[in-house]
Amino acid sequence: MQLASRKNVIISATAMALVLIGASVYHSANVAPKDVTLITHDSFVMTKSQIADFAKVSGFNLKLIKAGDAGALTNRLILTKSAPIADVVFGIDNTFSGRATDAGIIEGKLTPTDFGDVCLNYDQERLAQRGIAPPTTLADLLKPAYRNLTVVENPNTSSTGLSFLAATIDKFGPNGWQNYWKQLKSNGLKVVDGWETAYYIDFSGSSGRGDYPIVLSYASSPADEVNARGISRTAIINDGCFRQTEYAGVLAGAKNPKGAQAVINYLLSPTFQATFPTAMYMYPYVSDTMIPASWSKNTSIASRTFGDHLDINTNRKTWLKAWSAIFE
Repeated sequence: MQLASRKNVIISATAMALVLIGASVYHSANVAPKDVTLITHDSFVMTKSQIADFAKVSGFNLKLIKAGDAGALTNRLILTKSAPIADVVFGIDNTFSGRATDAGIIEGKLTPTDFGDVCLNYDQERLAQRGIAPPTTLADLLKPAYRNLTVVENPNTSSTGLSFLAATIDKFGPNGWQNYWKQLKSNGLKVVDGWETAYYIDFSGSSGRGDYPIVLSYASSPADEVNARGISRTAIINDGCFRQTEYAGVLAGAKNPKGAQAVINYLLSPTFQATFPTAMYMYPYVSDTMIPASWSKNTSIASRTFGDHLDINTNRKTWLKAWSAIFE
């Protein structure tokens, strides 16, 4: 073989190799990843069988990350915005949705998935043992009879806490809400960082058997405290409740936006919507979803809600600064 011919063969072979490498790179770049990562708040529940079912119907392998309360979750996503740690988020609620949207961490719009009413709960048995009548209004908590009986969540760190703060601002007005909180503090109010601590450790009416028979929780929580006779140990104060809506959304910069949308579709499916009441004690957002029969007896939607129509995103910093000054 002549030198010129050998050079042509080498060049042709090299060119072909480059073409094949380029085709391989192009092909791999256009293959959707099989893994999709969902980041949630700590109270999210998805069983192994549900994860397997999602993989079966979607073709994606689901990975879960839990990141604290809704506030901590939102803050973490904002801090990692330049290098997203997940593809899709569940659990940002209407107290933090504006912040998430303004920070640009969501691709498109947030999708509502479930809702619940944040309300004060009380331990019927413990109050009866002490000979104390159940409270019926937020104002009742200021009375001497209810001193050192109430635990709530910090609005700086908890979405339920922020929900209740907004409710009190709406109920007592811009000139009265701070005085209400000052009186609560003077009457022995306890403040903790998150819902799980308040409900499962400090509250007397749940598994923690704590010292506080009044807790900030949800209107649906009494369904989780039903005894063998079908009667709930707890009940709600149907005053000063806040309608909380939770959302899911594709994260901006997601590595697998297709998989992220598949997760949202699954959360809205009849299969998953039906689990919200029993697993997370929230109402499913899809209206024709069946609700457990026990809920009709032991839970109820608040007759009136407060604060959920306020512009929380605009006022959050001002409200939290004023609230924090009371509890310093």
